[in-house]
Amino acid sequence: MNRTLICQILSHEMMLATGCTEPAAIALTAAVAREHLVGEPTHVKVLASVNIIKNAMAAGIPGTECTGMNYAAALGAVCGRVERRLQVVDGASPEDVARALELVQSGHVEMGRTKEPDKLYVEVELTNDAHQSRAIIRGAHTNVTLVEADHKALETAAQEAAADPITPQVIKDTLSIQTIYEFVETLDREKDDLHMIEQAININSEIAKVGAEGNFGLNVGRHIRKSQESGLMGSDVMLEAVAVTSSAADARMAGANAPVVTNSGSGNQGITATMPIVSAAKSLKIDDEQMFRAVTLSHLMSIHIHADFGLLSGLCGATIAATGAACGLVYLLGGGLQQIGYAVNNMLGDVTGMLCDGAKADCALKISTCVFTSFHCAAMALRDETVKHTDGIVEKDPEVTIANFVKLGNDGSPKMDDLVLDMLLQKGR
Repeated sequence: MNRTLICQILSHEMMLATGCTEPAAIALTAAVAREHLVGEPTHVKVLASVNIIKNAMAAGIPGTECTGMNYAAALGAVCGRVERRLQVVDGASPEDVARALELVQSGHVEMGRTKEPDKLYVEVELTNDAHQSRAIIRGAHTNVTLVEADHKALETAAQEAAADPITPQVIKDTLSIQTIYEFVETLDREKDDLHMIEQAININSEIAKVGAEGNFGLNVGRHIRKSQESGLMGSDVMLEAVAVTSSAADARMAGANAPVVTNSGSGNQGITATMPIVSAAKSLKIDDEQMFRAVTLSHLMSIHIHADFGLLSGLCGATIAATGAACGLVYLLGGGLQQIGYAVNNMLGDVTGMLCDGAKADCALKISTCVFTSFHCAAMALRDETVKHTDGIVEKDPEVTIANFVKLGNDGSPKMDDLVLDMLLQKGR
């Protein structure tokens, strides 16, 4: 087991982001192009993959009242700070927002769907009367693979992308359910670089408070609280965790100007892999050390499943993060390796098939469903109850169950994504 590499994987796959990561990736691409444009941009052209388009259509852009890839691109082109990565437009002033609005409303932002095959692809071209620049991000939300100035490609971006040591294949070769369990059992918080886990616990807890105190999206977390107060729902460890996690997602999807720590390119998945365990540990008064190990296991399991699955899909990624959370809950409550495998089979026997129809307010509703299921599946696993290998896509070996889930997501997504995007684009016509 390569402990250093596992820590590097965590640092690579968990990062700070504000707002939905797809609009942030669009804004980042525009900001990269802006760095190489002589003069101010007067026209913006955006091409993106289906998954980027559907996830950028309805998610709130932090610091604005706007949604949509056109506004994200315009804001990135006006004031984006490349060094901030997925917090690229955090510092936008009212004047910056006004300039971006003017670009869009004057018809100077052009959008389209790329013919490139990548699930995650963003291309932004900026022009003015005399100059041009272009940038491409593909494969990962911050993975710049091309930068062009006045129609001449700059070599540095491709070189940096090729030099990235943490590839999906490296993650696949490094992580397994058993390796993750052994790492978590033996981790040393003094020696192992686990700063992203610390950040996830602290920062994702803060946005949960923001969501609980504000008015965001569907207010899923607050509706659970009100149902508890009215007697419609009970007050227990599970529903507390559902409310806390949903509140964080409420705030994030509405564009609250508060950061999250992501997992595998998704803030919602970072929240879902973290908050059910943090909340359960608090409710059950389980010590900080056990909670920290359980959160680490949850995030690593989510990353492990994503290695082959990819960052974007026609299936909802919250199901993956909640599978990680179910495994983390098993560990939190004293379960072992075999029971963690049972939790994987229970989750993927249950929530597989939940549709991703874009990033929007009701993502918090889907997350609430997945978190509820994670507690149910973890409780069954702890009692050695598991979906049988004769049933559905589940196999005796949970690693094979994961492979079946991945195949469904990858092979089934293209047609499903096309259908969903067509439905989204027909709205209002």
